[in-house]
Amino acid sequence: MRLPRLRVLVPALALLAMLPPLAWWAYGPRGFAVELVRRTWRLEIEVERLRLEAGTDWCDELPQGAFDISRRRIADPSGQRVGLAEHCRYSLLAWRRQWIAREEGEAGSTPRWPNPPLRVVPAGEPGRERLGRREAYYELELRTGAGQVWTCRTTPENWQVLRNGQRFRLPVDRWGTANCGLLD
Repeated sequence: MRLPRLRVLVPALALLAMLPPLAWWAYGPRGFAVELVRRTWRLEIEVERLRLEAGTDWCDELPQGAFDISRRRIADPSGQRVGLAEHCRYSLLAWRRQWIAREEGEAGSTPRWPNPPLRVVPAGEPGRERLGRREAYYELELRTGAGQVWTCRTTPENWQVLRNGQRFRLPVDRWGTANCGLLD
């Protein structure tokens, strides 16, 4: 007689144990009341340097601009080429990121791109530098009354419209990750 009761009692208890977490997931708080305490901007430019690099490849697949080519005949281990094929060693001038120039500021200052000094070398010579990719970051620091802080990236337009001291409801998931996209 006890065995049938356990078959009903154990699943019923398991279901009851799952109800509180399920209710928290479904009906829990949808976010936090936060205040905008700081607006910052950061503008970055990659500075690239022309470098002399060495490489090896099959002679029929050399990159454009390769020079100082030395050839030898070897068997292709992948089997794509039948018999002996020409394998080359070469030199190549390539632009590579060397460093990042950065300007930072807060809401009171005007965002401005950095103006880094570049190495002046004749065109086509290794060591010459140029400006590369640009990145702009506009960030909002949001704080709850309890002191919890989130930093959200936003668009320049939204960043300029918002003011310190403004209050929002910031959607936050169960793991504490803010959904900053809903601020835009």
